[in-house]
Amino acid sequence: MDKQQTAQEKAYDQLAQKHRPNPNIFVNCLKAFLVGGLVCIIGEALNMLYGKGFGYPKEISSSMTVATLVIITCLLTGFGVYDNIGQWAGAGIAVPVTGFANSIASAALEHKAEGYVLGVGGNMFKLAGSVIAWGVFSAFAVSLIRTLIMMAIGG
Repeated sequence: MDKQQTAQEKAYDQLAQKHRPNPNIFVNCLKAFLVGGLVCIIGEALNMLYGKGFGYPKEISSSMTVATLVIITCLLTGFGVYDNIGQWAGAGIAVPVTGFANSIASAALEHKAEGYVLGVGGNMFKLAGSVIAWGVFSAFAVSLIRTLIMMAIGG
């Protein structure tokens, strides 16, 4: 239930709305696109380095690429750099695997004072838990649908 606003609250809301800056959507989208693209370019360069440069098979080089991006993100989060990039780039840095790694690393850092087991271990997956659960569920659902389609067409 919404409570009724008093006249003073309505006046404050109008005043706050008048002074709230309007976001420049085009510039924000451009920054997100550029930074997200840069993350993908770095990931592709790492993948090529591991695959063609070091001769690892595609499956191994892909896993190494993701692990490297996660490690870089965790280091940037620990040094406080990732938050500055995130403030500037918005969703461009938050959407790829780097955003997921940041959510785990920042939760771990936040609860470090409570100890490694109950603090870090017990709290670092709180935010990421829903992402993990959704990923497992959606992977199961897609696999089930694919299996049913393959059974229906006889493949």
